[in-house]
Amino acid sequence: MVRQERALRTRRLILEAAASVFDDFGYEGATIGEVVSRAGVTRGAVYFHFASKRDLAQGVVEEQFVQDGVPERSCKLQEFVDTGMVVAHLMPRNPLLSAGARLSLGQDVFDELGGGAIPGWISRMEALLTAAGERGELLPHVVPADTAWLVIAAWTGVQIQSQKLSGRADLEQRVSGLFQHLMPSVAVPGVLGSLQMGSDRGARVVAEVAAARAAVEAGEGLTEPRVGAADAVANGIGMS
Repeated sequence: MVRQERALRTRRLILEAAASVFDDFGYEGATIGEVVSRAGVTRGAVYFHFASKRDLAQGVVEEQFVQDGVPERSCKLQEFVDTGMVVAHLMPRNPLLSAGARLSLGQDVFDELGGGAIPGWISRMEALLTAAGERGELLPHVVPADTAWLVIAAWTGVQIQSQKLSGRADLEQRVSGLFQHLMPSVAVPGVLGSLQMGSDRGARVVAEVAAARAAVEAGEGLTEPRVGAADAVANGIGMS
């Protein structure tokens, strides 16, 4: 058990170091040597967990799906919005999400990584929209697969534009604007009026998750909120 925990910690340390390297240099510019240096581990430790730079990049991309921590909601369209807003909040602050976005969008690795995280985000958002439809939250014309594709494409475009123009400083504001423009064509009026889509929504959900986790650790008997996409679509939010 001790060895297993140590191995998991080392793997996480390597992934975090690799994320910072990929985020700084891109896939082609990144080297295992730089990952070793930043992680403070041996080259053998890196290769024990990841057979190649490609495997390391894939690990960073897949790690996006355990970073967002969005609680399950009775209103699935609120959960849909929360997913996008939480990623918008975390991306400028979390190298794993930022690097996953760069790797997913880089033309030099797009084919090698199978589209990066984009197909997984589309699947996750489609699953939420499908659940929303089953609860009567969607307008009649909404096709979950089509809407999920369009929303992820739009979110990705917003992220790229925000990165180029402000270094993602306005990402939460821009993603909030995106949802405020799109959701009237998705949600039935009764649900639309209740959706919380403000630019501070991601920060508030992150604080909610942190408080719930602290309560669990303090032994107050609260159920830990769902974290990541594993229970949504086996994580199939990196947005972009």
